[in-house]
Amino acid sequence: MSDPSTEPSTEADETTEPSTEADETAETDETAEAPAPPQAPASPRVNRLTKILVYDYSDRFPAGQVIATFHDSYALLAKTARITAFLPTLAERFTRERLDAYAQANGMQAKRAPEILFVCVHNAGRSQMAAAFARYYGQNHVHIRTGGSEPGERIQPEVSHAMKEVGISLDEEFPKPLTDEVVAAADVVITMGCGDTCPFIPGRRYEDWPIADPAETDADGVEAIRDDIDARVRRLLDSIFPGLALPELTHPKP
Repeated sequence: MSDPSTEPSTEADETTEPSTEADETAETDETAEAPAPPQAPASPRVNRLTKILVYDYSDRFPAGQVIATFHDSYALLAKTARITAFLPTLAERFTRERLDAYAQANGMQAKRAPEILFVCVHNAGRSQMAAAFARYYGQNHVHIRTGGSEPGERIQPEVSHAMKEVGISLDEEFPKPLTDEVVAAADVVITMGCGDTCPFIPGRRYEDWPIADPAETDADGVEAIRDDIDARVRRLLDSIFPGLALPELTHPKP
């Protein structure tokens, strides 16, 4: 008959198995490679766009950085896009904005005009209206960028309609996330409703405009928001360029 006192040693051996598995799991976790960042699907179109970008920015950025920025821009836009057919083209435009902003912020590219950045939560309403008015009135005197702390899927249809009523189209615009290089390049940052998520960099001029979200009101409310933003943009441009004659709207408000 076997000695019962020896049986615990068998149990002890059995209890060591979980720790071995845990060690193996830990080793696997430590040695596992981080997942590669998402990229735009390979296609002749993507290949053509990246080649053009690499050529256009070859005097400021290495090819690898340009291509990486394109794929990162694609991935950021893809997070909220419902239709992906136009994503490569939008990613190319977004990449140019980011590379230009990075070059300006780091002294690699001269600024041709003061940079104004309009920021709201979804970059689908308030910031787009403000940017459109600023481009229209400021013309070549200012350069405008926009961004959203939580970008939406598309420009709000009610906002597009309200702007068309005054002769300004938003058809070429699209929501985009706020990125570090765009903030760093700005001289003036106008925030609308994004609270603590909006950026702050010392040395910039900041204004917070307490304007309601057009997504939370009716058509009359959207028009009132549009008119409020119109007036604020006029005052902003007058503070930057005192005495600058602003063009009239092609479709004046009734």
